[in-house]
Amino acid sequence: MTDLDTRMAPPRPGSRYTGALRRAVPALAAYAAVRALGLVVLALWSAARGTSPHTLLSARWDSLWYTRVASLGYGYEVRLPNGDLHSDLAFFPLLPWLERLGATLTPLSYADTGLLVSALASLAAAWGIFSVVDHVYGTEDGPQALRGEGAGHGRTGVYAVALWAALPVGIVQSMAYSESLFTALAAWSLYAVLTRRWVTAGVLASLAGLTRPVGLAVVAAVWAAALVSWVRERRVPPAAGAPWPRRALGMLLAPLGAAGYVLWVGRRTGGGPLGYLDVQAGWRNGFDGGLAFARFIAGKFTSLPSAAAGVGLILGVALLLWLYAVCVRQGQPLPLLVYAGVVTALALCASSYFGSKPRLLLPAFPLLLPLARALSRARPPRAAAVLGGVAVASAVYGAFWLNGSGPP
Repeated sequence: MTDLDTRMAPPRPGSRYTGALRRAVPALAAYAAVRALGLVVLALWSAARGTSPHTLLSARWDSLWYTRVASLGYGYEVRLPNGDLHSDLAFFPLLPWLERLGATLTPLSYADTGLLVSALASLAAAWGIFSVVDHVYGTEDGPQALRGEGAGHGRTGVYAVALWAALPVGIVQSMAYSESLFTALAAWSLYAVLTRRWVTAGVLASLAGLTRPVGLAVVAAVWAAALVSWVRERRVPPAAGAPWPRRALGMLLAPLGAAGYVLWVGRRTGGGPLGYLDVQAGWRNGFDGGLAFARFIAGKFTSLPSAAAGVGLILGVALLLWLYAVCVRQGQPLPLLVYAGVVTALALCASSYFGSKPRLLLPAFPLLLPLARALSRARPPRAAAVLGGVAVASAVYGAFWLNGSGPP
C-alpha cells in the first residue's frame, strides 16, 4: 500500500518555493526542444504536401468547435445524414472562455489565441509534471539534486517531461485543443494534493472539471487522498498539518466545475441532471466498459492486412495495463494511481471515436514514471540516445498523422 504520510509530507518551512523554477529549467528546456523538433518536422512535411501547418494546428477538428463557442457562444448543432446530432455543448467551456478573453484583450484571432493558450499551458503542464515527479522521486537523484544543486538536478522529473513531450500524439500539445490546459491543471492539482494544499487542489480540480469531462479523474484523486488522510488522522492525529476544514473545503470545491457545467447543460437541454449524457449520445459517445472497443479490435481480424493493426492495438492496451501495474508495484502515491487509473479507464472504455483514444490518454502522465525511473538509472549518453530516437519518431509520426487522419 502507498504510504501517504511519507509521500505527502509537507515541505520544510521557507523552502517550498526556493529555486523551484530554477530546478525545473532543464525539464522545460527538454520539453521545448522536443516540441520544437515536432513543429519543424510538421512544417517541412506540410510544405512538401502543400498544406498549412497553421491550419492543421488551429483550424481543424475540435479546434473549430472551440473557436465557434468562443466567438458565438453555445447553441450550434449539426445533424448528420445518419440522424446523429452533434452539439457544441459536448465541449467544456474553459478553453473557449480563454480564447474569447485573449481575442478581446489582444489583436489575436480566436484560433491564434487558442494556440497561445495551448503553448503556455503545455509549458505549465511540463512544469507541473516535473514538480509532481520530483516531489515523489527527487531523492533518487541524490542529495545534491534534492537541494537543486549539482548535475543530478531531478533527472527522473526531466525524463518524465521529455517522455510526455515525445508521446506519439505529442503534437496535440501544440494544437488549439484542451489537452495541454487540462494536463496543466491536473498536474498542479495533484502536486497541491501531495503537498497538502487542499484548497488549492480543489480550485485547480474544479478548473480541470471545466476543461474536459475527464476532470472526474482529478476530482477522484483529490477525494481519495483526502479521505485516506482523514481516516489515518483519526487513528493517529498528526503533530502538524492542514486542519480538517481546509481539507473539507478542498473536497467541496473539487467537483464544482464539472458539476456546474453538466447541470447547466441539463437545464439548457431540458434533460435534467443527465442531459449531458444525451448530448454525448448524439456524438455516439458513452461509457460501455470497453465492449465497443473490444468489438472494434476484433473486427480488425477479418482480413490479413488489418490483423496487424489488431495485434498492435492489443499490444498497446497490454502495455498500458502493464505500466499501470508497475506504477502500483512501485508504490506511487494514491492520488497519482487514482488519477491515472480513472483517465485510462475512461479512455479505453469510451464507446466511440476509437482513433481518439491515444489523444484521450495524453493526460495520464503517471504511466510514464516507470519509464522515466528506468532512464534515470541508465548512463546519461544511453538515456539521451533513447530520448532522441523517441523524439524523432514522435516528430515524424505527428507530422504524418496531422497531415492524414489526425485527431478526431
